[in-house]
Amino acid sequence: MVRWNTLDQIAWKPTEDQTCSSRLYAFLRKHGFDSYESLYRKTVQDVSWFWDAFVKDLNLEWYQSYQKVLDIPAADWKWAKWFSGGKMNLIRNAIDRHIQSTRRNQLAVVWEGEEGKSQKLSYYDLNRAVSQLANGLKALGIKKGDRIGIFMPMTPECVISTLAASKIGAIFVPLFSGYGAQAIASRLNDCEAKLLMTSDGFYRRGKKISMKETADEALALSPTVKHCLVHRRIGDEIPWDEARDLDWGEFLNRFSFHCETEIMDPEDPYMIIYTSGTTGKPKGTVHVHCGFPFKAAMDLAYHFDLKPEDILFWFSDMGWMMGPWEVAGTLTVGSTFFIYDGAPDYPEPDRLWNLIESYGITMLGLSPTVIRAFMKYSLDGVRKRDLSSLRVLGSTGEPWNLEAWNWYFEEIGKKKIPIINYSGGTEISGGILACSFLQSLKPCSFAGPTLGIAADVVNEKGESIEGEVGELVIRKPWVGMTRGFWKDPKRYEETYWSRFSDVWVHGDWVKKDEEGFWFIEGRSDDTIKVAGKRIGPAEVESAFTAHPAVSEAAAIGIPDELKGESIVCFVVLKPNTDPDEKLREELRKTGEKVLGKAVAPQLIRFVREIPKTRNGKVMRRVIRAKYLRLNDLGDLSGLESLGALEAIEKSF
Repeated sequence: MVRWNTLDQIAWKPTEDQTCSSRLYAFLRKHGFDSYESLYRKTVQDVSWFWDAFVKDLNLEWYQSYQKVLDIPAADWKWAKWFSGGKMNLIRNAIDRHIQSTRRNQLAVVWEGEEGKSQKLSYYDLNRAVSQLANGLKALGIKKGDRIGIFMPMTPECVISTLAASKIGAIFVPLFSGYGAQAIASRLNDCEAKLLMTSDGFYRRGKKISMKETADEALALSPTVKHCLVHRRIGDEIPWDEARDLDWGEFLNRFSFHCETEIMDPEDPYMIIYTSGTTGKPKGTVHVHCGFPFKAAMDLAYHFDLKPEDILFWFSDMGWMMGPWEVAGTLTVGSTFFIYDGAPDYPEPDRLWNLIESYGITMLGLSPTVIRAFMKYSLDGVRKRDLSSLRVLGSTGEPWNLEAWNWYFEEIGKKKIPIINYSGGTEISGGILACSFLQSLKPCSFAGPTLGIAADVVNEKGESIEGEVGELVIRKPWVGMTRGFWKDPKRYEETYWSRFSDVWVHGDWVKKDEEGFWFIEGRSDDTIKVAGKRIGPAEVESAFTAHPAVSEAAAIGIPDELKGESIVCFVVLKPNTDPDEKLREELRKTGEKVLGKAVAPQLIRFVREIPKTRNGKVMRRVIRAKYLRLNDLGDLSGLESLGALEAIEKSF
């Protein structure tokens, strides 16, 4: 099946029609550029020009026009301000302007639950639902600047909750639907939330998973929360506090479907989204009305080529960045997005592909981990479905391995549509690196930095390098950068700005080849240094996942008296594969052949599963801490399965 057996081959080139019909090409021609490279240079040489041009290109609306695009106080761009003098609200561009146009009856949100229920909301329907909830929030005393926790599964009500908060100027705090009580409480307490919106539960693999009981435990530890608004997703009996809890349907029926949108400053916060750190408590990244939504919309419009007629489905949870990104970005562009609340391979392995066929989804975003999970199934489930509606594939969350990239490109994309590889982070509001319809692709690669992001690769001295692994940095401000951590500016400065002067250090190891393609090698805090040679865990893992017996792999460095560090690789085998010593030796030799004997792992451990976050990121720091039996495992709130952590101790 594999056609591309190295990372040095061009696997895809845009056709003339794909290029010339794209939004990016229209933007490029409109401003007189003859190539992506010349446009990109302009966007980083004059970031004010670019973001002003973007606002005008998408016809974004303001209550009051801005006088200055970028304001850098005291020449310190870590605290840059955007669109000074303007007045706006995310909702004006995401909903209000659409319902005043022919787009009012266009679908905004399409949803399906695991049990088969479905719902469709036009922009008109969405506006009514958002306005009704916004009125309810005001009746509860929620006002501009107040924080609201949202602990819900991926349902229309979850989407409506985020938008209603923005409409009245409140700040929403998305919480991963799989969090435990302590993780929820720590975030609610850190931001001093006044309200929690939650659900009674959700379905996973045919089972009912309770949320209300978890919410109650969290609220017992969260004294600032005065009300809990509960949506009945599964309809089971649940514990109830009459003094605090409110039934979603009964409560909202009291309120009208009309609510004026609050006029906001562009720099007013609209979301605090927590991201787990390597150590210490989670970081509350602050995002503003003109920041995260603008960056998300730009990336979608120009890099993914999202158009009003498209339907985007990015398989995510609202507690991870890609959930709010999908909502804010898609609605600002004026397109449609699809959300699914359920397991992607239940009740049959072809459930995900059935969704694409049934709803005519045109853009699909999946992590490499999801793809690797599907590769264990028969190809019949994919090949019997009509996936011809797809015109863009997306991926994010972690580095690719070649076999999984090939599978996605060939089996889902039929080698005709691009994989827009996308990497950035919660603090970025989207991508640092991406691809586009104007650039060719190599397997597993990024075509380069996104427009407006002055990305670079540097060595330990902060000097630009090429052809070798280095730190990913950003040298100029962009509109989506976080406005710091909630009530913790010092930690923000220490996290990104303490390494080099006036440079954002993102924490990824990357390599740029001689043709300008970029490859992410993993998190720089995961990097392993064996006998003075630095190697990214992704490079090690790819060497093993290329073996036909291996499904997944995770590599860590452990102390070694002779080499400084040596590598341990944890391997998940494909079904019906015996984890014997013969295979272990075969894998060891494979590692030596691919990586070289000096750095190849000599210790290979077989495990049932690898500790990951819900969005597919391998938690290598946790694996390392568990393997070394350290007392402090760090923040575990994003861990998908405690069983995976136990598997590390029991590896053999």
